[in-house]
Amino acid sequence: MKKPEKVSMRLGTETFKENAEAALLNEGLQQRLHVLEGITEKRHKAFSELPDGEVLRDRARSIKEEVILNLDRYLLRLEENVQRAGGMVHWARDAEEARVIILELASKNGVQRVVKGKSMASEEIGLNEALELAGIEAVETDLGEYIIQLSEETPSHIIVPAIHKSKEDISELFADKLDAGYLREAGELTRFAREKLREKFCTATMGITGANFAVADTGTVVLVENEGNIRLSTTLPLIHVALMGIEKVIPTLRDLNVFLQVLARSATGQKMTTYVSLLTGPRRKSETDGAEQFHLVLLDNGRTRILQDKEKRESLYCLRCGACLNVCPVYTKIGGHAYGSVYPGPIGSIITPPLVGLQKSKDLPFASSLCGACREVCPVKIDIPQVLLRLRNEWVEGQEGKSGGSAPFTERAAMRLWSFAMSHQRVYNLAFRLSSLLQLPLLKDGKIKRLPFALGGWTVNRDFPAVARRSFHSLWRDIE
Repeated sequence: MKKPEKVSMRLGTETFKENAEAALLNEGLQQRLHVLEGITEKRHKAFSELPDGEVLRDRARSIKEEVILNLDRYLLRLEENVQRAGGMVHWARDAEEARVIILELASKNGVQRVVKGKSMASEEIGLNEALELAGIEAVETDLGEYIIQLSEETPSHIIVPAIHKSKEDISELFADKLDAGYLREAGELTRFAREKLREKFCTATMGITGANFAVADTGTVVLVENEGNIRLSTTLPLIHVALMGIEKVIPTLRDLNVFLQVLARSATGQKMTTYVSLLTGPRRKSETDGAEQFHLVLLDNGRTRILQDKEKRESLYCLRCGACLNVCPVYTKIGGHAYGSVYPGPIGSIITPPLVGLQKSKDLPFASSLCGACREVCPVKIDIPQVLLRLRNEWVEGQEGKSGGSAPFTERAAMRLWSFAMSHQRVYNLAFRLSSLLQLPLLKDGKIKRLPFALGGWTVNRDFPAVARRSFHSLWRDIE
């Protein structure tokens, strides 16, 4: 088969600052991002109803630690059991190999139309573009992804890919691309998309999905969703291809029970997603539903390189729930497209640099306040702030080796003053009292709307929290 043309990944990580500035000026985007607050509230409520929520998170983390430390063993066990169930396993070292494998399967089976379930891994390798270049129609069947595909854009969020679009935007899009007329209500738009997709499901030869988990002991691929489109993509076409990052393997079905309890709660605030599909190999002779062929494509694409670093390997624990995006004070102001990466937000800021190179994504590790909110909501407690600090350190040290020092003088001076104050209690207490007094002319509604002089950049697009009137030490003395 002819080798596919080089596919552009459409990354724009080099222009993060410019992207972020444009996003901050987009009033419509700012309004739509407020929905994330509601998702976070649902997440907190869902976990509060779990009597052993923290225990489950600890258990989920320990399972991921065990798997990542012994990844080769679990992947070989998975391969053995997938093959035993009648499926085929393909190993892809990088994005190009993964595309070649899938395109060869399509060519061999005369595939002309593919229906796709939501898959961040397929976004990562630029699969849709590769299929299009090969003359194969690829149709996203998740509603959000379908909207994104029609818009010729990339997802803005891991879970809600079209969060940046309003109902009016989607109505205009459907009218322009699908000749839908003007549909006013969300229900009308959904029904119209459903009618369009039904015909695609019934005529596609191949279904392509990602995989939330793959169980090593049974060879089972697990898919979770809320729309039913993934279930149709895996049962109606003759061929099912699951594209999975190698880190998604878990040991047993008992372990799956742990992850199913924390994943949906973290992603959408649900106790469980509407559909959970456990697929083990192709259709048996006695079965009426299911694909005749099952292929599992195991994608490395830099993951083994990440695995070699003790701190960075934590990023491989990620369940792709999107909870860290929903609470991040940076993401919730600029959205996903500003990152210019397939994986946006806090998790994207630690995944993207090892995948595309720190030189191309140097701004992403600095796109964080290091508040730790991402770590607090992560279902497997990934220490994202620590990895961000590690990446920042790598960048600064690398630049110092080239130029003899990269940090601006003002930044170095400020850090030295902060270090001195934190090391001397009297100086710290004096600085606290002075800050509390000097901020008074700047306060409005309990927040600082505009910092003066060189600090003004902090408050161009956001308020600055006021310094408390009394220090924690002072309050603590009152309690004693």
